[in-house]
Amino acid sequence: MTQPEARGAARSRRLHYGWVVLALATLVVFGALGLARFGYSLLLPSMQTALALDNAGAGGLATGNLFGYLALAALGGALASRYGTRLVASLGMSLAGLAMLATGGSSTFLSALMWRTLTGMGSGASNVPAMSLTSVWFGPKRRGLAAGVAVSGSSLALILIGPLLPRLLAARPLDGWRLSWYLFGGFALLVAVVAWIAVRDRPEQLGLEPLGQAEPPTGSAPAAGLAEKASGSTPGPRPASLAWSSVYRAGAVWHLGAIYAAFGFAYIIYMTFFVRYLVGELGYSQQAAGNLFMLLGWFSLGCGLLWGGLSDHIGRRAALILVYLIHALAFSLFVWWPELPGVTLSAAMFGLTAWSIPAIMAAVCGDVVGPRLTPAALGFVTLFLGIGQALGPILAGALADATGSFRAGLLLAAGVALLGATGAWRLERWRPTVEREGAPVAGTGSEPAASLPGGRE
Repeated sequence: MTQPEARGAARSRRLHYGWVVLALATLVVFGALGLARFGYSLLLPSMQTALALDNAGAGGLATGNLFGYLALAALGGALASRYGTRLVASLGMSLAGLAMLATGGSSTFLSALMWRTLTGMGSGASNVPAMSLTSVWFGPKRRGLAAGVAVSGSSLALILIGPLLPRLLAARPLDGWRLSWYLFGGFALLVAVVAWIAVRDRPEQLGLEPLGQAEPPTGSAPAAGLAEKASGSTPGPRPASLAWSSVYRAGAVWHLGAIYAAFGFAYIIYMTFFVRYLVGELGYSQQAAGNLFMLLGWFSLGCGLLWGGLSDHIGRRAALILVYLIHALAFSLFVWWPELPGVTLSAAMFGLTAWSIPAIMAAVCGDVVGPRLTPAALGFVTLFLGIGQALGPILAGALADATGSFRAGLLLAAGVALLGATGAWRLERWRPTVEREGAPVAGTGSEPAASLPGGRE
């Protein structure tokens, strides 16, 4: 064996650093979404009482958080493509952590709204770049799988806080929600520090190839999305040479954004008012509702992994259609079968598919625009996700105040999920693209990118 071959064999036996980066991305999702966003659902009843909020006000806090997310999601993705994911994600996670600490000290609706909005801004600035790492560190055949692992961070948070927060709230009924936000903020700041220390923006910085990247034939260019086969000393394409404007002009990217908006609108209604509906309307105890929240988390633990990997094999379009149909049924069951078997089945069905759409979207953005531009594309479609998320809670809360029940809002979520399935069914087929100026980012063709070997035409 020659010396270069021996070095290559030694590298293949070592743990690829992509797994380390993936673990850190999962922790960022844990803090940015699992704690900063979904933790609000469990704390909402206590916060409503302490701050004297009606349902529209409760929905307004969720909407403020999501508007903040919307404001920074696209910008965070673009900044990560230009200045590096490590920097942007760490700063975003720091902002989210500080804002959660301040949320715990809120005494009025306006102060809580301000801090929840800043929490959303930090979440958007950290979550989108972190998710884009899966397309940078993993090749096309493992991209969906990696994105599925990353989104499981939300599930881990639900599993952890589902049973623990109700106990804390019962032990400290007056200030338990404040202490919860302090704990959330402290953890987010810790994640920010670890991410700054350990994340690397691209495999080339360590002399590595993306994990699972197929070797190109001798003399050929790498698969679409990698501008050149870089070594540890060879920089990637300069940001100025990237086809920035074509990302925002691409019809396929806009279509994906519209589909993503349907997911944001529908699922956030279900997640925001899950505990409130169970406790306030159906008569469940806080602990019972927390246990169902934990059950949802357990079922969702492998959903991104399952559906992201499945989308690698059956195609992104088919996977999206199936997920949206399951969501519509889960939201409907929550209304029409309010007994324990029905709400349990609803939680299980949603859990099995909960974070699958973000995983598929992260993968499909990499398919369409290539790894280097994935943060920009993912950030752009997340604008649409944020619009849906911002509208959902406040509309559902207003409907609940008008009708005295969250049933109408939940049925609206089911209908919008069906629209998402229709949009996924109408997805055009596209070819993968290159990242240089002068090249189209998302054209149409006879085959979807995911079905092409190695992501090449």
